[in-house]
Amino acid sequence: MSKSSPILRSAFVPHDLTAPITGAAQGPLAGLTAAVKDMYDIEGYRTGGGNPEWLATHEPAKTNCPAVTKILQAGATVIGKTVCDEFFFSVTGVNAHYGTPVNPRGVGRMPGGSSSGSASATASGACDFALGSDTGGSVRVPAAFCGLYGLRPTHGRVDLSGAMPMSPSFDVAGWFACAPGLFRRIGGVLLEGASDLSPIKDVIILDDAFAQADADVAALLQSSLNAMMDELPRPTHAKIAPDGFDVWREAFRVFQGREIWNIYGGFVTTQKPKLGPGIRERLEFASRVSERDAEAARAVKARASAHIRAIAKPGTVLALPTAPCIAPRIDLPAEQLESFRVRVMRLTCISGMSGLPQMTIPIGTVSGCPVGLSFVGWAGGDEPLLELAQKLSRFCGGYLPVT
Repeated sequence: MSKSSPILRSAFVPHDLTAPITGAAQGPLAGLTAAVKDMYDIEGYRTGGGNPEWLATHEPAKTNCPAVTKILQAGATVIGKTVCDEFFFSVTGVNAHYGTPVNPRGVGRMPGGSSSGSASATASGACDFALGSDTGGSVRVPAAFCGLYGLRPTHGRVDLSGAMPMSPSFDVAGWFACAPGLFRRIGGVLLEGASDLSPIKDVIILDDAFAQADADVAALLQSSLNAMMDELPRPTHAKIAPDGFDVWREAFRVFQGREIWNIYGGFVTTQKPKLGPGIRERLEFASRVSERDAEAARAVKARASAHIRAIAKPGTVLALPTAPCIAPRIDLPAEQLESFRVRVMRLTCISGMSGLPQMTIPIGTVSGCPVGLSFVGWAGGDEPLLELAQKLSRFCGGYLPVT
């Protein structure tokens, strides 16, 4: 599809591909189009990570990264490189240098980040699917805000070599699609390593996660789960965070900060790039995280992971809101924006701290804006989650592309 309209064009970086890269003539993705977050290497093109000065100081990639190679070999045609939050350090989707990709299903509202361009391109119909990445919610949140299917896979199940890192202890690849069948098919192309195909026998509704959501969002999600009773095992209710989410959220923030500064601190210190609002402050915080702080956070992560994995054992999925609210307006004041980030991270840290897969499906709308319902699975249980998305698709929004 042409990128000529402002909505479609907003999803793609100024240093976009000069021409589509045609995939194999045959394969499970043959005839489909894909967009790629500007963190994945594409042969002959610079990888920018949302920052123009990083882009300018790095050479074009010599080869495609494995994720791009896989979708090309499976038949997909890559049509463009998409905008992302600067150094992937946000969940809003706002980029001070390249602009904010349009949320086609929430006019005037944030698309969610950091994979904002990939979500925008998919929701607008510019492509059939798109690659993103997820560290602290960067696939799950934009999928929810843009009315898409999105997956954060089990940590390590998609090859991330040839992609710019953020925080390797949490980083995973991920993807967006409008259609559940395609959503599942992409998993067959990208997922590798150990899988656990146990059937889903138990569903646990996380009451403390639902308590984080706005009342109208929680009500929609609960009514949707009630409607799904014939397709799901009878659910039970439980709380997942024995000491509240903020212990995990803060440990995530500290550990992530240490890792991102280890990767980009030298560049920030020597090059002194112009950083957008919010990104600058978060990197300043990251610069102050000591190794002692990181070790303490690492210990919290280990305990959290063991606790969550003991509950999300093979055959068990956890149901929760993907985000606590609908997409905020783009002009949200700074103090409210920080509150939004805290609320989001309370939910997204469950999968992040445990390394478990999390799928979000487009369940409906509140005030005309999409809402996502999430299921966290067990280690290696990505394929059963993708099958569940297809099984539950009749309860979902059924959105058409908005151009």
